[in-house]
Amino acid sequence: MRRAVSRWEIVGFSINDVIGSGVYLLPAAAAANLGSASTGAVVLAGLAVLLLVLCFAEAASYFDKPGSAYLYTREAFGERVGFQVGWMTWLARVSSVASLSVGFSRALGFLWPAANSGVGQGLAIAVPLLALTAINVVGVKGGARTAVFLAVTKTVPLLVFIAVGLFFVSVPLATSVAPREGGNLGAAVLLLLFAYAGFENTAAPAGEFKNPRRDVPFALIVQIGVVTLIYTAVQWVALGTLPGVADAQTPLANAAARFLGGWGGLLMTVGGVLSILGTNSNTVLAGPRYLYALAQDGFGPAALATLHPRYRTPTVAILTQTAIALPLAFSGSFEVLATLSVVARLATYFGTALAVPVLRRKLQAPANAFRIPGGPVIPFAAAALCVVFALSAERENLIAGAVALAVGFVLYRFQRKPDGKAALG
Repeated sequence: MRRAVSRWEIVGFSINDVIGSGVYLLPAAAAANLGSASTGAVVLAGLAVLLLVLCFAEAASYFDKPGSAYLYTREAFGERVGFQVGWMTWLARVSSVASLSVGFSRALGFLWPAANSGVGQGLAIAVPLLALTAINVVGVKGGARTAVFLAVTKTVPLLVFIAVGLFFVSVPLATSVAPREGGNLGAAVLLLLFAYAGFENTAAPAGEFKNPRRDVPFALIVQIGVVTLIYTAVQWVALGTLPGVADAQTPLANAAARFLGGWGGLLMTVGGVLSILGTNSNTVLAGPRYLYALAQDGFGPAALATLHPRYRTPTVAILTQTAIALPLAFSGSFEVLATLSVVARLATYFGTALAVPVLRRKLQAPANAFRIPGGPVIPFAAAALCVVFALSAERENLIAGAVALAVGFVLYRFQRKPDGKAALG
């Protein structure tokens, strides 16, 4: 692979994956479940996710190959566990591509009504996805630069919202919002977790980063700090400027329209559209690297482990993911796969947290390796946090996850031998 992505491009890539369309809906959903306490909950969620981020940062500092959590858990616990984590992670990626593509068409419908149905909807789903696929086939540098560009364009509207909105915040309003009757604490916990999700994919293309052992930990730490500050400020401004925020369908657009006028609502709508596109850009880049890493170890057709002779990108893996995601987006069945994302992400987080103490014993740390202070305390606390999150998941999420794991156990038995033939056992 061609090592072409620099440190600050990785930072932009990481931020782009975390700040998605969810932040534009988070204020209403969080306020409905937690009321005024939602601002503090956003901060606490950021600190909790920091435990997981630290685990990924240390694990990433040991490796310069693609695969992220799949690579970490495989090296720590063996191929069977590693495969399950890689399989679950990629399922979350392909369903994410499909759901984000549909979400983009729906968001675009606010600006271009034809995107809501028929040919217009089909074009709004297919054209951006195919364009992102082409960009990533041509080279990881182009994919990374696209991610950075979209990270900037999606963040600017939020910064405008914060910078102007802070002058219009009514503190009594922000501190007197009551949660909706029947608010669900478990739902709020998962909502806040997944508002910060996506950081786990930062190291997926590590084989194409200039200095992944040094730069991935740096990017992860910068990302969690930036995202926590933005999320907290957005929540505070929304609570303090929009009465009835818990019932708003588009809380940021509604709030911005109050203190910026009609153009403010339009700005936040455009920001929401770009957020979805930006997150999908990252997914199109990162997802195929899991397929590539799995195929290198004999899982799946050997062609998935090949690189384009000119562009040095995993072209077959990129095209395969899009070929699967596009029909899912058109069919609507992606919503079934999307229920896997809860358990899939938790499997990724849990496996990596437990892998860190094992990697410390098994591998010789590079001279510049990132090391979490406190010995095993933070990794074990992060693993315990995953259990708490799992207990908050809905039954259908857990059932979908169990089915996917069972399918994974079957697929594992068809690992290819070194000569390329599939083998049982």
